[in-house]
Amino acid sequence: MIVKIMSSAVIGIDSHTVHVEVDISSGLPQFSTVGLPDSAIRESRDRIRAAIKNSGYAFPRHHVTVNLAPADIKKEGTGFDLPIAVGILAAQELIKPDVFENYLIVGELSLDGSVKAVQGVLSAASRAKEAGIKGIIVPAENAAEAAMVEAIDVIPVATLSDVVEFFNGRMNISPVKADIDALFRMSLRHPFDFSEIRGQKQAKRALEVAAGGGHNIIMVGPPGAGKTMLAQRLITILPELSFAEAIETTKIFSVAGLLDKKEVILVTRPFRSPHHTISDAGLVGGGHTPRPGEISLAHHGVLFLDELPEFKKNALEALRQPLEDGKVTITRSSITTVYPSKFMLVAAMNPCPCGYYGDSHRTCRCTPPQIRSYQAKISGPLLDRIDIHIEVPSVRYRELTGKDEAESSQSIRTRIGWARERQRKRFQNQETLFNARMTDKQVRTVCILDRDSQSLVEMAIERLGLSARAYTRILKVARTIADLEDTENILPSHVAEAIQYRNLDRCLI
Repeated sequence: MIVKIMSSAVIGIDSHTVHVEVDISSGLPQFSTVGLPDSAIRESRDRIRAAIKNSGYAFPRHHVTVNLAPADIKKEGTGFDLPIAVGILAAQELIKPDVFENYLIVGELSLDGSVKAVQGVLSAASRAKEAGIKGIIVPAENAAEAAMVEAIDVIPVATLSDVVEFFNGRMNISPVKADIDALFRMSLRHPFDFSEIRGQKQAKRALEVAAGGGHNIIMVGPPGAGKTMLAQRLITILPELSFAEAIETTKIFSVAGLLDKKEVILVTRPFRSPHHTISDAGLVGGGHTPRPGEISLAHHGVLFLDELPEFKKNALEALRQPLEDGKVTITRSSITTVYPSKFMLVAAMNPCPCGYYGDSHRTCRCTPPQIRSYQAKISGPLLDRIDIHIEVPSVRYRELTGKDEAESSQSIRTRIGWARERQRKRFQNQETLFNARMTDKQVRTVCILDRDSQSLVEMAIERLGLSARAYTRILKVARTIADLEDTENILPSHVAEAIQYRNLDRCLI
């Protein structure tokens, strides 16, 4: 008897339907699995055999063949344990054969028959909804995560016996529901606030502009000037995640196995700060079995690279294409995986190896060749892709001890929300979400300069030797500054401020 069970395989962050076909035929006892299974699936036969026996059922003493169709998609992970076990029991007529077509099943089995959590359940639930399937059978630990997908029944199970009894109609398991609005209200809290930052008026303004248009930014300054503190508070002024963005970001964390069991959905923008010793694959993604890297884990959030020159040159250069495309493509001999990576890059660096070049309070100990060598670690093409360059000087004592109340994150986020709303209306029905992602055609349409503004840009290009890409960045930043001031036209003052944010073009190149 042949039984077909629906399950799913995750490729990238998307799930694909897999039909688990089980056939029990006469012959010597044997358990074979075909259909491009990985080592975890091939090893599952021992887990499945023990789980079936320890759940009180008999394992067939015949030839058991499991086919994972379609056979041209590589299957990975332990999520096929449960559907294979259910298929074997159904092939022995221990489960009614006509109940499977309405459910997709995922889950890992322990030797005692209990069902353990797996990765990528949110993607599997999304796939079940897209396929018009009534519900999904998931481990109880994953039920809340799967419930983020509405309009399908999420059935939580703790043991293999629960699945058998549910399908046979002897156990009623209520579908899990989620109050998404309540989850967003409970989780929208930040441990940091912009009001905690003393001084650094210019840097805070630059971060506001960066957040207003989704621009990448690099901060240069001596140790202790507050670069890390500024970067950590950037997410507190960014607009709140939409539900669609939250689902997409949560999918990445779920596939990577980094979703906290207590955290059903990510409702705050991710802030990723990898150490400078990270490998290329760790930063961009990859490995023998492709996995998302830090740039994908920062999707819809912030990727903070502290001590930028200390990162491996290959890793930094690998950032160039994802910064432009908003995605990273990982190709292996048997599979091509695409991970989204629309993030804001926030980088920080010292001006020299000792950190005090140009500082008015400390003496730099570095020689000119050492300074040039240190600064040359950041390539011109990478700097071109960073819209805003800002110097972060040391904070004076009177600023640290001043009693003036700094502006709160909430107040700044309100202004940024207005600017983003202008951009949303401007790019309505287009893929572009904010100014930093404008195409060249859109730049020519919405970044129109008057004669005075054109003269300013021309003078900057001739004196600084800016590239065509840097010119485009200036226009995008000027457009964002105009949006923050709620003006339709780009004024010379907006262009002048945008040009000031390219000061590293004359310092490091």
